[in-house]
Amino acid sequence: MNPNKTQSAIEANKKLYEENLEEHGLTNKSVGWKDVDSQIIRFEQLCKVLDLNSDKASITVNDWGCGYGAMFKYLDELEGIRLGHYYGYDISEKMLEAARGFIDDPRAEMLHSGAVTNEADYTFVSGTFNVKFETDYADWKDFIFNKIKEIDKYSRRGFAFNLLSKYVDWEESHLFYGDPLEIFDFCKRHISRHVTLLHDYPLYEWTIYVKK
Repeated sequence: MNPNKTQSAIEANKKLYEENLEEHGLTNKSVGWKDVDSQIIRFEQLCKVLDLNSDKASITVNDWGCGYGAMFKYLDELEGIRLGHYYGYDISEKMLEAARGFIDDPRAEMLHSGAVTNEADYTFVSGTFNVKFETDYADWKDFIFNKIKEIDKYSRRGFAFNLLSKYVDWEESHLFYGDPLEIFDFCKRHISRHVTLLHDYPLYEWTIYVKK
């Protein structure tokens, strides 16, 4: 893996989302989603890792690439669970400041970090892997695999993430389209026996959730 190219892509992502935030404010467009409906569909798929109606005893959550904290609001209103402490991670301090104002809840802790550093019951990654800019496909894939290992380390009960799908009619060169079968295989072989691939919802992407 070329760490310089990968780091350049990470910095470019920071710039992209800060520009989106300045242009669109606290909306789905600031984190790259075209509408609220598709944003909610993604949250619904990710949350299938949760044991609804069994997780009422308060769960802790890592949200890597949290943006302005939209997933906190979704989880807090989700029936069948009780949200405890929430760790939101982002590389943009501007985005984190926006998240602190958007949420304003003592359960939410916003961390300026590119790494997951706190153990939680569950970890979520929504859209954070999608933009690779000039990074080679293989290098960005290695970055994702390394991040999955990191997420696994800090997730007691499970985690979930999504990616744009290779099953598309066309691709934009700056985006990463993940092969769902390859990444499912990686998770199954190296992370857990309990891996589920969701590729049946109406977006050109897929979600994997892993239970420990």
